[in-house]
Amino acid sequence: MTHQEDLHPDTMSVHAGVGEFEHRPVVPPIHQTSTFGFDNVDQGAALFAGKEQGYIYSRMGNPTVGALEGAIAELEGGHGALACGSGMAAIHTAFAAFLDAGDHVVCSEAVYGPTCTLLETQFARYGVQATFVDTSDVGAVQRAMRPETKVLFVESPGNPTLVVSDLAAMAAIAQEWEARLIVDNTFMSPVLQQPLALGAHVVVHSLTKFLNGHADVVGGAIVAKTQEDHVHLRKVLNHLGGVLPPLESFLVHRGIKTLALRMERHAASAIEVARHLEGHEAVAWVRYPGLPSHPQHEVHMKQSRSGGGMVAFELCGGVEAGKAMMNAVKLCGLAVSLGGVETLIQHPASMTHASMGPEARARAGISDGLVRLSVGIEHLDDILTDLDQALGAAQRASEGAGLTA
Repeated sequence: MTHQEDLHPDTMSVHAGVGEFEHRPVVPPIHQTSTFGFDNVDQGAALFAGKEQGYIYSRMGNPTVGALEGAIAELEGGHGALACGSGMAAIHTAFAAFLDAGDHVVCSEAVYGPTCTLLETQFARYGVQATFVDTSDVGAVQRAMRPETKVLFVESPGNPTLVVSDLAAMAAIAQEWEARLIVDNTFMSPVLQQPLALGAHVVVHSLTKFLNGHADVVGGAIVAKTQEDHVHLRKVLNHLGGVLPPLESFLVHRGIKTLALRMERHAASAIEVARHLEGHEAVAWVRYPGLPSHPQHEVHMKQSRSGGGMVAFELCGGVEAGKAMMNAVKLCGLAVSLGGVETLIQHPASMTHASMGPEARARAGISDGLVRLSVGIEHLDDILTDLDQALGAAQRASEGAGLTA
């Protein structure tokens, strides 16, 4: 295959990770097996000793999984990738690989909720401290770093507020403090943003989202910039056991073939949805990185190819308006998750982040009227029609509660 640097992302999405298989199949086959036989005892011993390349047991490696890992590594421009059983398995493995008792983590405030919980509960039990800061504020990140900081973890754009961090600046800080920069690139995908090229050491993904794109697989991935980190992460993943099975790997690899096309459609529709929402009287504000009104628009467009497929916006009527809108959608799916071909909508204050309480949500920038929208690939007019009728329900709920501005 032609070297990845010679290919456009559209082409790479189709051909990445195909590799060499017996009989030259156009689509990598599913190796649905838990274990692999040896030619003889000496070969088995050589495989276990690392003196010979091959497959032993699917937790330790599988050709179908390897094909997916190769594709993701090519797309991200990394040395190697690891396919994990979920996005959280990827994040857990990355933290476990680089953190010891007494170490410190600086993490984005706007981050996937379970990432925060993992650091504050499980890793805190092991003597790891975490400081959560607004990573769009370079000075705040610099002030939060300590000599014992070993990981700077950044999600950009952040979930669910879509705050953007300057990844090159984050990389410079990590280098200064001799920490590893780990970037969650789930919201953008490697065809729109490549953190490793901006100085990150490791990238993580929830494969469940845009890379798979069809809401039928739960999976995660880790991409390492160097061979040393890749080998270390592989050992940790093998011990923790959070690997992705062959069938799911096949499905994600198939999804990646249309990734560039899907991301183009997601982004093209998302910016039109964002513009439409900016002009709607039921909407107080819109956050979309591709809009000039986004506070970090210039930073985002410097490091990304487009604004992506996620939109956040604030309803004028708070929680009651949010509930009314969620109950009124017809085309948009009322569900958590994101990045599939279907448009999904959710209201953090009454759903995913309700347990935090109003004060904690306010500190995280999750206002009562915040809505997170994952724009799918349906016809734009149909998405806008559904949003308009649901926003009408939100307005009526606000008027009934006396909450209109």
